[in-house]
Amino acid sequence: MVPICSADTSPQLTQIDRSLLLQLAQRSISYGMECGKLLPLDPASYPTALQQKRASFVTLNRYSRLRGCIGHLNAIQPLAADVNENAFAAAFRDPRFNPLTNAELEGLEMHISVLSSAVPLVVATEKALLEKLRPGIDGVILKLGRRQGTFLPSVWESLPDADAFLAHLKMKAGLPRDYWSDQIEVLRYQTESFGSPF
Repeated sequence: MVPICSADTSPQLTQIDRSLLLQLAQRSISYGMECGKLLPLDPASYPTALQQKRASFVTLNRYSRLRGCIGHLNAIQPLAADVNENAFAAAFRDPRFNPLTNAELEGLEMHISVLSSAVPLVVATEKALLEKLRPGIDGVILKLGRRQGTFLPSVWESLPDADAFLAHLKMKAGLPRDYWSDQIEVLRYQTESFGSPF
């Protein structure tokens, strides 16, 4: 098991909790590959911490290259159910990729990010926002009307400069990289992230 970061303000998961979630993600992908549907799951069969409503993302990398990433920004279901659903979706429903195949399991790594609650950042200018962002710590949600984009804290590894991070996030939300408006809504969150080879 390879820890990535643990900057979440929520209670930390135990190593057993993390192991169970990683095993669940692997089972979800294997079941989806064999049966073509989501693994049936009873969240009540998992420890209390994994029965709590938490939001998560599951990221798949193959030989260090992105192979799928799907998640939720809001806590809508028990964490175990969320990881089960997102692992399946990252493997088979990410619109950027074809469904995962058996031939791609070699070199595959799974990463789970469990999100804290998102907190609004009240800023009047883009400069003020850039000064508040904490590289390597903050995940950021940017909203304007029906447009929305988010970057997990792990994205700072490839975009360590706050200006570039924000510019790429704006483009992900469908906005020009140099766009700014006082109507933009920005929220930040932290994650507890961990991973393992498939």
